[in-house]
Order: sequence, then structure tokens, then C-alpha cells
Amino acid sequence: MSETASPTDRARAPRPLPKAGIMEIHAYQPGKAKADGVENPVKLSANENPLGSSPKAQEAYAEALAKLHIYPDPRSNIVREAIAEAYGLEPDRLIFGCGSDEVFAIVNQTFLEPGDNVVQGEHAFAAFAIGARACQAEIRSVPEPGYRVSVDELLKAVDERTRIVFLANPGNPTGTWIPFSEVERLHANLPPSVVLILDGAYGEFALDPGFDDGLELARRSSNIVVTHTFSKLHGLAGLRVGWGYGPKELVEACERIRLPFNVNVPAQLAAVAALKDTEFQERSIAHVERWRPWLAQQLGGLGFETVGPSAANFLLVGFPRQPGKTAADAEAFLTRRGLLVRLVGGYGLPDHLRITIGLEEHNRAVIDALAEFMRT
Repeated sequence: MSETASPTDRARAPRPLPKAGIMEIHAYQPGKAKADGVENPVKLSANENPLGSSPKAQEAYAEALAKLHIYPDPRSNIVREAIAEAYGLEPDRLIFGCGSDEVFAIVNQTFLEPGDNVVQGEHAFAAFAIGARACQAEIRSVPEPGYRVSVDELLKAVDERTRIVFLANPGNPTGTWIPFSEVERLHANLPPSVVLILDGAYGEFALDPGFDDGLELARRSSNIVVTHTFSKLHGLAGLRVGWGYGPKELVEACERIRLPFNVNVPAQLAAVAALKDTEFQERSIAHVERWRPWLAQQLGGLGFETVGPSAANFLLVGFPRQPGKTAADAEAFLTRRGLLVRLVGGYGLPDHLRITIGLEEHNRAVIDALAEFMRT
């Protein structure tokens, strides 16, 4: 019997069977965290903050030890108030998740029915499609010319069954971005019934004046959700705190299915402290601003093409389809030397590696290793 059997077949089956489409979903594959034979590898595969996390956030986390026996505030009110103050937002238009991934999933569950469709770029973040497919929606992935999201391609794929358009800006794993004028054009040409989700996970690293995360556009719109995370800039990837800002009516609908207590006590306390530590945020941005162009220049000197320019805390690097010199060969070579980077074949990019910008010694080690790789 098929693993995607009909409801009637499932009712007759001798064991529980998942609903149609679930077994066709490719589970999310995280970047490597271990290397055989290497005790402490350098992890440049997950776009984590190489500076760690805010000392103030660490102190707040330690203080949570005395509160582990209590349930967290189900509405994350201390984080809600801190974000509302920091960004000048209305508190009742915020929603919180166990990472921004959960916010995507909640919006999917709120608006998608079987037969609806979701539109995204061909190299879009995997979590978008996973949550939508779980709702039995069709995924329409459109071309990204030059590894950059095309507003025209997105709009061409929208029809009467489109419910959500996902746009990560900057994109992951490409690192490319589109100017705010293009985001506005996209929104202006979408039907009011379509939710536009603007994923700003890497927005703090986009320093060009033409970039905007869309919060002000969302304030005056009825169909935009802007998401952010504490995992990248703030270095709280291990605590999983994400948030979204959107129309009050939309957020209220999503709140009806958001599970209670989804952001734990230590995460809430650490997030508030991290948000207030502007000195750590500034250091983190300055570090990326310094080493991102250096790494791109050095890679170019070795003959590699980097996609971009990147506006995130990583680079997407192209490799030749030459036996022994492919992206997979390079990834294996680096892994043996304790340098973990990300294969992105699952994103339709089999000839590329995504490399997080690390500490100075990490960046130099990657360049030295890749120079050796090209010589061998």
C-alpha cells in the first residue's frame, strides 16, 4: 500500500499511515556539526555568530536557572514589549515562535488548504516548502536569474489559488538581495488575498541604503508578515527565538493555533537582554562588514566565483564541474581538515558551497585550505 494512501485506504490499513504527501517531503538537513577524527572542528556550516552571544544574554540565561520549574509566559510579553520598544511597533501585532521557522509554519497552517499554492524563488530556504507541503499545498519555485529573486517571475506564478508568497531578503543560501523598491512593486501587484512573508533573518547584515526589511510597509498593509530571528545577529541559535509582525487581524488568526509556551523561559530572558546589548550587535555587524569582502576577494584570487555581492553573514562559492575539484570534493577536503562548510545541492546548487564568515583565524584557514585543495 502506498505511503500516501487515500483517506479510505488509510482507514482500512493495519497500521497508521500519514496523510497524502507527507512521505514525499524531504526532511530539513542541517549543516554538518562533526568531522570524523577531528575533536573540535570549526563550524562554518550554519551561519552562526562567530563572536558567540551577548554577555548580557548569557547572564540572563544563567538567572533563568531559578525559574526552570515554571511555565513560560505563553505570550512572551517581556520579549513583546522589548521588541515593540526597540522597533517602534504595536505589541498586539507581534507573534513569537520557536525560531522564525515556527512562525512560517503557523502562517502556513492558518491560511493553506489542500490545493492552494505557495510561490517562492527556486533557491528558497527549505523551511518554507516543508511547512507548506505539510498543509498539502503546491510549491511553485520560480527561476532566480543570477541567483537573485525576480519579482517578475514571482508574479507570473501567482494565480487564484495562491495564498502565500515567500521572500527571504537577503536570501539563504544565496546571500543576494533585492532593493526595497522591488519589494514594494511585488506587494503592489499581489492580490490582497495573498500573504507576503518577508523573511529578514539576515537583514541586519544588509548595509546598502537601498535595503529595507519592510516593517513600515507591513504597518500600513493588510497582507504582509515580516519575520526576524535572534539566531544570527544576536547569537542565540541554541535558544530558538523568532518573531513576526503583521496586521492585527492576521496575527490574531495565527494566535488561535500557536501552541502555548512555545518560547521557553531562558530564551525569553536571554532575548530581552540580547536586544538591549547594542554594543554586541554593533561588533557582530562590524565583524561581518570587515571580513565578508576580504573573504570574497581571497576566494576570487584563488579562481572561485562568489555569488553576490553577499548581504548576509556568509558567502555562496561556485566550484568547477571538474573531476576532483567539485564542490563536493572541496567540502570533503575541508572536512578532513576540521573546517565544516555547507553543501547546498538540496537547494538546486550542486556546484556551490555556503561558507559562514568566521573569526579571522577561521577565514584564513579556509583560504589556506582551499589554496592547497586547488594545488593538489
